[in-house]
Amino acid sequence: MCGRYAVTTDPAKLAAEIDAINEVPVPLDPGTGSGRTEDSSTAEPAAAESSTDGSTAADTDTPARRAPGPNYNVAPTTTVMTVVKRHSPDEPDDDPALRIRAMRWGLVPPWAKEVGKGPLLFNARAESAAEKSSFRTSVKSKRCLVPMDGWYEWKKGPSDAKGKPTKVPFFMSPHDGTRLFMAGLWSVWRPKGASKDEPPLLSCSILTTDAVGQLRDVHDRMPMIMPFAQWDQWLDPDHTAPEDFFAPPTEAIADAIEIREVAPLVNRVANNGPELLEPA
Repeated sequence: MCGRYAVTTDPAKLAAEIDAINEVPVPLDPGTGSGRTEDSSTAEPAAAESSTDGSTAADTDTPARRAPGPNYNVAPTTTVMTVVKRHSPDEPDDDPALRIRAMRWGLVPPWAKEVGKGPLLFNARAESAAEKSSFRTSVKSKRCLVPMDGWYEWKKGPSDAKGKPTKVPFFMSPHDGTRLFMAGLWSVWRPKGASKDEPPLLSCSILTTDAVGQLRDVHDRMPMIMPFAQWDQWLDPDHTAPEDFFAPPTEAIADAIEIREVAPLVNRVANNGPELLEPA
């Protein structure tokens, strides 16, 4: 599964890296009270699994206020960066373009009465998402990518001095230091009675699949890594994705991932810094 992860880039840098339009507003300017979008080339307005570390929605309210960008301890309900491929609102017949968007991590179905009620849908099982009412529509036409440097997972450790079982955190990331892009689903939600001019809430969920290779030693589930060669079909807003895209990855992909134990600092959402990635 994927209940915490780390990302060390920001929307503008990511947009330049993958040649995308950055639609993420910069933080509010204290002097003017306004925000704007920023891009190196173009600017435009802008089934759930529980976390193995025991975090809940209440535990993650604070990080939700963090602007998307470098974050070494991303937790559910945080506003995160995503990659989508969409047509221009003004030219629906044009070729869809890659766009960086800010979304709440924890998908809110369009039919939900309010945010925060019901399961925290930060993960969706790839093999059954198309059958679930919360994800069915997103599987058809709202698929995204969630960029990250790597993700955290916990294994059961030895009991402490009081006989209480401990959980040992591990960080999984590519050996070569490249960025990972995880398959995700996204949704658009508006409160009942909201005007058309009111910005909707965009939210997302990371797809998980059966762990393969050495990653099985840490957990039986893993986030679904989406290879670059499959981006076009995965993000295509006009067609469904091939069924085999929802299958577990090859062991070659797992072999490219380094697994290292890290300090228990990551267990607390408030801790956030590069020291969280250092080997224990």
